[in-house]
Amino acid sequence: MSNAGQLPLVLIGGGGHASVLADILLRQQRNILAVISPDDISGRAVFRGITHYQQDDDVLQFQPDQVRLVNGIGMIPGSDIKKLLNQYYLSLGYRFETVIASEAVISPYATISDGAQIFPGAIIQAGTVIGQHSVINTGVIIEHDCCIGDYNHIAPGSTVCGQVETETDVFVGAGATIIQNLKLKHQAVVGAGAVLTKSLAGTEIAYPARAVIKSIQ
Repeated sequence: MSNAGQLPLVLIGGGGHASVLADILLRQQRNILAVISPDDISGRAVFRGITHYQQDDDVLQFQPDQVRLVNGIGMIPGSDIKKLLNQYYLSLGYRFETVIASEAVISPYATISDGAQIFPGAIIQAGTVIGQHSVINTGVIIEHDCCIGDYNHIAPGSTVCGQVETETDVFVGAGATIIQNLKLKHQAVVGAGAVLTKSLAGTEIAYPARAVIKSIQ
């Protein structure tokens, strides 16, 4: 993949989510100028050779028109840290890179909005729109004509069937399945492994069935 004409990147965050993004970008031969993280990142091989800064405002040494930012902070339900950081940097004129893994399969008739992150093995079908700053994680299937809102996190191995609509800040846990034509309102949560067969109101949580463990003796 050619990187001609692309601006260098500053990666925010130094944990697991950030390391996967760094791996995607480095394999695409993108230039990561710096990692911004208060934590020690020396134990992650993917960050070796990249300059490490510890303060959020260390980003400000880079001019907004000379870099693009990548937010590598993972999302958990009820946390606004990622969104607040994005809003802070956007207010200063910075823009966020859209990251799409080379191994993702995306229909040319799908729309991927600014700042979205599409991980390896994801499949996004025709007519689907992925909102700004949403994460479509490893191996996720988003079927046709879905509308995934801003700041959603669709965790690894999930399946979203056709014509599903989600609002902002929706979280879908690993391995969940959402049946077609459903609507998930602001801050709805689908638990890992759940099979969702009805729409969710705002801040509602759908829990998966619990495993029943019995002895065979």
